[in-house]
Amino acid sequence: PVPNSYESLEGGGYSGTSLRCSLRHLNARSPFPSLSELSSALGGLGGVSELEAETLRPVNLLQERNILPPKRAPPPEPNLSNDLRKVNCSPDTFRCTLTNIPQTQALLNKARLPLGLLLHPFRDLTQLPVITSNTIVRCRSCRTYINPFVSFLDQRRWKCNLCYRVNDVPDEFMYNPVTRSYGEPHKRPEVQNSTVEFIASSDYMLRPPQPAVYLFLLDVSHSAVESGYLNVFCQSLLDNLEKLPGDTRTHIGFVTFDSTVHFYNLQEGLSQPQMLVVSDIDDVFIPTHDSLLVNLKESKELVKDLLNALPGMFTHTRETQSALGPALQAAYKLMSPTGGRVTVFQTQLPTLGAGLLQSREDPNLRSSTKNVLHLGPATDFYKKLALDCSGQQIGVDLFLLSSQYSDLCQSKQLWHRISSMSIEESLADTSLACFQAALLYTSSKGKRRIRVHTLCLPVVSQLSEVFAGADIQAISCLLANMAIDRSISSSLSDARDALVNAVVDCLTAYRANGSNIQPSGLIAPAALRLFPLYVLALLKQKALRTGTSTRLDERVFSMCELKSQPLQQIMRMVHPDLYRIDNMTEQAALHLNDSVIPQPPLLQLTAEKLTREGAFLLDCGSVMYLWVGKCCNETFIRDVLGFQNYASLPSNMTEIPELQTTYSERTRAFISWLLESRTFHPAFHVVKDDASTKTSFFQHLVEDRTESAFSYYEFLLHIQQQMSK
Repeated sequence: PVPNSYESLEGGGYSGTSLRCSLRHLNARSPFPSLSELSSALGGLGGVSELEAETLRPVNLLQERNILPPKRAPPPEPNLSNDLRKVNCSPDTFRCTLTNIPQTQALLNKARLPLGLLLHPFRDLTQLPVITSNTIVRCRSCRTYINPFVSFLDQRRWKCNLCYRVNDVPDEFMYNPVTRSYGEPHKRPEVQNSTVEFIASSDYMLRPPQPAVYLFLLDVSHSAVESGYLNVFCQSLLDNLEKLPGDTRTHIGFVTFDSTVHFYNLQEGLSQPQMLVVSDIDDVFIPTHDSLLVNLKESKELVKDLLNALPGMFTHTRETQSALGPALQAAYKLMSPTGGRVTVFQTQLPTLGAGLLQSREDPNLRSSTKNVLHLGPATDFYKKLALDCSGQQIGVDLFLLSSQYSDLCQSKQLWHRISSMSIEESLADTSLACFQAALLYTSSKGKRRIRVHTLCLPVVSQLSEVFAGADIQAISCLLANMAIDRSISSSLSDARDALVNAVVDCLTAYRANGSNIQPSGLIAPAALRLFPLYVLALLKQKALRTGTSTRLDERVFSMCELKSQPLQQIMRMVHPDLYRIDNMTEQAALHLNDSVIPQPPLLQLTAEKLTREGAFLLDCGSVMYLWVGKCCNETFIRDVLGFQNYASLPSNMTEIPELQTTYSERTRAFISWLLESRTFHPAFHVVKDDASTKTSFFQHLVEDRTESAFSYYEFLLHIQQQMSK
């Protein structure tokens, strides 16, 4: 039975976790049982819900080819009471690889599944309770923030749900600002919501909150001017100057660089911006701070004048060098008093001064099947600078606008290595486990805030329950993070082997706890049936693939995405969604706000699912492809794409026009529905069957064989072979 709260718990020894993990190969050789024998061997299915029973259903992966659900599956639901489910943290914000927490480390080891958390702390929320109390209530012992999963012993005492310490309820907490009532602390917003934000007091500040400060570092060398980016940047910033996050205190500044560093005086009262050139890049002199970082409201016209003038100032430049390092050092000196955001635009390798780099990529090794070289930095200059910036609350965004080698490895030196958690003490005396994450930050309005997320999950004692609660998408994302770390600390081949072994270990553990019946196939519980497919898809990502030509910068950028993107974005990147959209109907469609949104089924990522009579949408997260077959219905081409036939389609089409046709409205409604919860819109490409760009489309069909990688079926055979060793 699942308790409704922590009131039934007595004491408890759950004192947190330490971070340890390893991906090892497990040489277990037990055969797989029938379902009834499996039930008994795994501790029985008695008391297991019908949904959990389905997640434990054995699936023969070599026989059941259509394992993909018809639409993207929601995360598994923790087996909690309705009251706890209502207040639990959203899996889009806080997600665990196992929705059933093993009671002991021995049980976790037996399952051979990683235990870890994925957090998206700043996910956009339609409703975010903001607490403005003078007193932020926290446990006196472990400093846990009060949350929906604490228990109130009476109106004056509450028990912490992490360390079980009994704490006093402050007088201020007795008043509920929402209901404007007194004497009901259990109805406070902090205790009714698992995600809240506190307005922090001075106790949480090292200095008064600073204004929003923006400094733009712009490459103005010959290659930068030739790229045309300067015109685009200046016009874009002019169009959005009023939208910069901040308030009346917002400050802004600009620095340009080539072989020298240029500052711009934008102080109020000047008739036009003044440019100061510093040629000594070994010891960059910083002019008066107040004239370079100015109040945007007071100096807005000067800022606009500079943005209008900048593109023409360097039109005829012949400077080919880049002093990026000295420019960054200058930015650090400028921003240190206040902190803020530095946005850098760079079009070539830094060639002068501190932090200069040389090309390390050998184009002949891009298709190597062996270890990839130079995934680590060539110098520690950028790491040291990044640490210095972090210490002064300075963030740096880098936009690389070069088609040539840029040594992106330098930008990833502050990655945090990921471990899975381990269970140090038995959780036998509790039925629930909680995780809490708190983030202290300064908003663009200059307010110090603390955003707190709390997640509650059941504790289980049976191996069957651990397998039933496996969140395969969260597991795959955690392993992707760990594989990136291993490719840097060890080698790419070790990282790839670790991913394969993770599948082998898990399926071997599942088989090892059954009877002596030997199956002829490769068996997985239904909850983990997509595990081999997702790992194969990871192995074919630019970050981790071998044997396919991959530029080093593209590989490192893919690594950055896997390390930093939220789960849903990573999953679309690793295993994109494929739909046929030329024959969509209103059958099973969603009806939202007077719009009819078709719901075509997800298709397997294989060319077998494509037909030249159709049009197929591939959603990869940051990019979408619409592949149009040579014999596609001309009505679709005309009513959706706006051209008479396939032959008249251009090869560089990057958007779908708004046409007043049923086909067009239906298609645009579906695509808009796919994009509605995303922070940015992806690039869009219409791909013709005979175009050279179709290679970009077909590389995402991860179930198909390539010259250097298994097909999905071949990969399953490989897993089966490894399990038999």
